[in-house]
Amino acid sequence: MIVNDRITEYIHSLESSQGSLLDSIEKEALDGYVPIVRRETASLLRTLVAALKPSRILEIGTAIGYSSLVMCQVMPEDCRITTIEKYEKRIPIARENFKRAGEEERITLLEGDAEEILKGLSGECFDFVFMDAAKGQYLNWLPLLLEIMPLGGVLVSDNVLQEGDVAESRFAVLRRNRTIHSRMREYLYALKHMEEWETAILPIGDGVAVSTRVR
Repeated sequence: MIVNDRITEYIHSLESSQGSLLDSIEKEALDGYVPIVRRETASLLRTLVAALKPSRILEIGTAIGYSSLVMCQVMPEDCRITTIEKYEKRIPIARENFKRAGEEERITLLEGDAEEILKGLSGECFDFVFMDAAKGQYLNWLPLLLEIMPLGGVLVSDNVLQEGDVAESRFAVLRRNRTIHSRMREYLYALKHMEEWETAILPIGDGVAVSTRVR
């Protein structure tokens, strides 16, 4: 844990129901070991969307649709979400969850490799992007996002602190995790040093970077 268990448990105790459907989807995901955003990260996501009132949202990493539906709860009525998922087994579950929520008209799910799809979105404009897919690819996707995000657009990147491993020496990390460790450190350095972004890195959940495009 990045934040100690006692604080995390207290934060969770303050949460109210997300509604029967989202509570059910969350339970199904946890029971089936499907990676979804943590409760405190979902709260941050919901708060940002409610505050910023985006017109078009891009999500990279649909899983079973939980985070898309979290955003749907608070986004403007005329806002639309485009979400990308590669893992074939989860795609029909996500589509069914969107149908259960009655949100098929506001959510478009694109199937396939995120990099190829992002290249195909060139020329479109998304003022809010939530990235929660292959962590080692975040840095590769960053220049593609600059092509589709306007000034003032907000990028939210999940799982950036890797259970705290990102702060450790490369040699203190398990060998199998060293590549993702290096790539995430490079990604966070880029976000904090590229003139196009103003970024805050928050120790919420598994670490969240919130970046605003300023150039």
